Amino acid sequence: MNDAVIANSETAIAEGSQSFAAAARLFDQRTRQDAVMLYAWCRHCDDIIDGQVLGNAQKDDFRSGQQQRLDLLRMQTAAALGGEQVDDPVFEALRRVVERHRIPSRHPEELLDGFEMDVRNRSYASISDTLDYCYHVAGVVGVMMAMIMGVRDAETLDRACDLGIAFQLTNIARDVVDDLHAGRLYLPADVLARHGVVNPDPEDMAQRPALHSAALELLELAEAYYASAYAGLAFLPPRSAWAIAAARRVYRAIGDKLRSGGPAAWNRRVSTSKAEKSALLALALGDVARTRLVKPAVQRTGLWQRP
Repeated sequence: MNDAVIANSETAIAEGSQSFAAAARLFDQRTRQDAVMLYAWCRHCDDIIDGQVLGNAQKDDFRSGQQQRLDLLRMQTAAALGGEQVDDPVFEALRRVVERHRIPSRHPEELLDGFEMDVRNRSYASISDTLDYCYHVAGVVGVMMAMIMGVRDAETLDRACDLGIAFQLTNIARDVVDDLHAGRLYLPADVLARHGVVNPDPEDMAQRPALHSAALELLELAEAYYASAYAGLAFLPPRSAWAIAAARRVYRAIGDKLRSGGPAAWNRRVSTSKAEKSALLALALGDVARTRLVKPAVQRTGLWQRP
């Protein structure tokens, strides 16, 4: 049977995230369908706030009407969380996933709280501020994805949250210049100050080395969260563990390219090729096997604790 909701979700992930799309192919069919439906809602909300289409082609006036768009998203999301069947495939996708997996309403609402930080153009003074943002726009998505995979124990949900935070720290480091052009800055002021950057300017090429060093500090922080997420693989169903291990490998590879490429890496979007993704998927299978043989003893001491 042709399901327009699932079809719309498959299109969203195929065009919106090549990295996650490659990993999502490894899920069993039911888990994949639910994962892509959740992704479709997240992608839609992000696009509405940023004035984009599937993460691209940002409108010059995207800030105009942002609060009104966020208010509408909250209203539509509340209806879906309340069990209302709707014609919009994005919100029907959210309704199905939340109902099927008994995902607490506060989690989708926390994601919208993260988007409100963008609407209000929040400033980030410390790494704690940035981690708070990372939780709201990515860590909580990791929690919801883990629930789709059948996870309910708090420790494994913490590890899933850690992976989302690691992904977002990597995204921030990769997108520093693009974000500055859009009037956004997620690198915290104290990190920038340590590298001698007071007023970041995306057009100031002389500033790029210091800006790159600040971004590398975020990538270094991300490693602790990637390590925590690795330990969580042992508690996921095998195919889900492989998909998550693959996503972890792909995003870490983006960070590695930013490190090795230096400031010039920002001259074009840092990504992995299809061949590289295929190799990383194979390595991820080894990660799953190793965590099944010996469960990693990685402590979460000092890491961000979700609310």
